[in-house]
Amino acid sequence: MPAFDVDSALRWARLDPGRTLARRADEHLPFISDTAEAGNELLLDTCVYIDGMQGRSPDVVADLLDIRQINHSTVAIQELMHTIGVLDPGHLGTKTAIGQIKTTIAAMPEHRIFTPNADVLGRGAMLSGILCRIQGYQHDARLRALHDCVLFLQAQKLGLAVLTANVSDFDYLLQLMPTSRVLLYRVAA
Repeated sequence: MPAFDVDSALRWARLDPGRTLARRADEHLPFISDTAEAGNELLLDTCVYIDGMQGRSPDVVADLLDIRQINHSTVAIQELMHTIGVLDPGHLGTKTAIGQIKTTIAAMPEHRIFTPNADVLGRGAMLSGILCRIQGYQHDARLRALHDCVLFLQAQKLGLAVLTANVSDFDYLLQLMPTSRVLLYRVAA
């Protein structure tokens, strides 16, 4: 069997609802509660690292990271390194930001970093294409959707839950694939 089965992936066309998806009310979404609880292992979305570095994570996220097994994706590493690339070298805060990102990536245990395989990448690309078309995503939103879809499917393949503050996009993904695991949070005000 090839690393990527195109015919099998094409059957995912059934995921296309043929209409724009509406963002559901918060009470219908899997937000973490005010108290961290044991549960599934987590795969962190890039926003979790960024919110932590910027001090915007609610306390319950730190508590959750303390009690659950944490896993990392090369997708997040890629996005963090992209951030370094777009930072203005002449800005006063750039050196500090690069240092924080470097420290964050260096702290990821090698045995807890996972790389999406050809199947996840291929299906993620198809899923993001569907999402971009039905939601009318343009330009930068398309690349963000591709990364989100790959991370979402990678977590599903590994039996993990994605932890993210990206409520809208992951709500749409959960509408397309409702049996997947996602935990949402809101950034601290």
